[in-house]
Amino acid sequence: MCSIGTPNPVSIPSNTNSLNLLSPKLCAVQPHQPYQPLCIQSNPRRSSGRGGEEPLHSPPMAPAALAAQVLRGRWFMAYGSFLIMSAAGATYIFAIYSKDIKATLGYTQEQLNTVGFFKDVGANVGIHAGLVAEVTPPWLVLAVGAAMNLGGYLMLYLSVTGRVRPAPPLWLVCLYIAVGANSQAFANTGALVTCVKNFPESRGVMLGLLKGFVGLSGAIFTQLYLAFYGPGGGGDTRPLILLVGWLPAAVSVFFLGTIRIIRAPRPPAAARREYRAFCGFLYVSLALAAFLMVAIILQKRFRFTRAEYGVCAAVVLSMLLLPFAVVLREEAALFKKNTTPEARAAEDYTEPSTATAATKPAPAPAPVPEPPPVTSKPGARLLAALRPPPPRGEDHSILQALVSVDMVLLFTATALGVGGTLTAIDNMGQIGESLGYPPRSVATFVSLISIWNYLGRVAAGFGSEALLARHRVPRPLILAAVLLLAVPGHLLIALGVPGSLYVASVAIGFCFGAAQPVILASVSELFGLRRRRGRGRAGVTTCIGVRCYRESFLVITAVTVAAAVAAAALAWRTREFYAGDIYAKFKEGTSSGDAIGEGDRVQPPKEEQL
Repeated sequence: MCSIGTPNPVSIPSNTNSLNLLSPKLCAVQPHQPYQPLCIQSNPRRSSGRGGEEPLHSPPMAPAALAAQVLRGRWFMAYGSFLIMSAAGATYIFAIYSKDIKATLGYTQEQLNTVGFFKDVGANVGIHAGLVAEVTPPWLVLAVGAAMNLGGYLMLYLSVTGRVRPAPPLWLVCLYIAVGANSQAFANTGALVTCVKNFPESRGVMLGLLKGFVGLSGAIFTQLYLAFYGPGGGGDTRPLILLVGWLPAAVSVFFLGTIRIIRAPRPPAAARREYRAFCGFLYVSLALAAFLMVAIILQKRFRFTRAEYGVCAAVVLSMLLLPFAVVLREEAALFKKNTTPEARAAEDYTEPSTATAATKPAPAPAPVPEPPPVTSKPGARLLAALRPPPPRGEDHSILQALVSVDMVLLFTATALGVGGTLTAIDNMGQIGESLGYPPRSVATFVSLISIWNYLGRVAAGFGSEALLARHRVPRPLILAAVLLLAVPGHLLIALGVPGSLYVASVAIGFCFGAAQPVILASVSELFGLRRRRGRGRAGVTTCIGVRCYRESFLVITAVTVAAAVAAAALAWRTREFYAGDIYAKFKEGTSSGDAIGEGDRVQPPKEEQL
């Protein structure tokens, strides 16, 4: 019995001839070959790849296969990175617990500023994390970061709670917080850089989302602290140091086996669905930010109990799990497409012109050229790194990038512009106190900065990608505009306008966040993807009045303008580069020089696709 349809075709056995084509077996007319019946067994089977055969349809194994695909897929890797980033922003809540460091250790404001300085140095110096990532897989980079986070903050917690006797000297406390904060560089290198390599054509969007979750982490930590350790917002904040010590480390360890460079080819359908999936992640994160904003407003207006803070924290944790639904949706769509009868048939069936054509051996694949050998001598690698740099957009060595004029301009804009906003964020608690704001407002300022930090990151990530794709606007020019937006916030602090600190925290948080994905995307585009990343009187510990921070923020305003000028100069130098198609080498049918695997030291062959 034969049917004229498109059931699952199979290959004709090598002993098939014109006589047994008419044997009493189930027959099917192949597509595009009308009325040429090929007889197949009633229980079609396909090669299992292990020397045997397996049924084409195996429904009992579908859930297990789907689960395996989800755990090994790009989208679960991205989700794990989102959670790692949402716990990697502990440095942004320094203003909440800094007052307890000052009180318990008997520091002056100058000494506390020194501690904050070393915290910022640890959080922003990450070249050694990039060097470690050059010779180790991402999971080891994350493991090192987790150990540093736990060790640094745990020792700081033991110091401020008096469990370390005698009290450690100032330099040792600075070392503790620098080590703990430096774990953020390892989290960025291990998770963020890996995600950019796995989604190279959507790097702006991916960076915006990842850095956006880092921006939200301050508000997330605040809610968890209030739920775990009691209400008030102005009480003992030392347990918060313990929380930021163990929670980020635990999240990184949980996803150690997930974060990796995936070199499997992307189906065209998967590439087309990327932006839709990223929008799904964006909507969930926007909902989380909106809930946090409402919770902050209500918590400031009303006095919450421990149970009510617990409810807020439970909602926050539940919303962090929602992006997993996007992961399931995307992987289920790919799984369904790959396991339908038509897709399975396409894998097994090669359309023959005659019965004997089915037995014709397939042509041998074209030989892949061997990659050039890697010189193992450190001196030779150093000389290679000192050669003239490649064109913009190609992979630079670390030394080639460091000595370029483009990097000097970008570093100047980052150090002056982002450094000014970070100074305001670190000292927001003391600024509020000096201007007469109540203690409960400090947590509000930090949460506002965290939420607007997030909004700035996702807005800059999606917005800069759209402006670049549609209008070829250079990212450094966007960076210059963002830095100029921070100037009004600095001036509001310097002038001490009543009630203006809320507006200043919003402006500074937004600009600080917006600068992050633009800077990282600019580095990856210009230098390639392979390597990444007021004084008080003597004896007085608290300064009151506008004069405390006026001069400091007038200076910050000036250097922020200088940073914007440096970013504008970089935009002028790179205008021709951004006028072209900077993503051409990642598109289908072109080479991909960034699809390197764990531990690879050379670029892959040109035929290899991400």
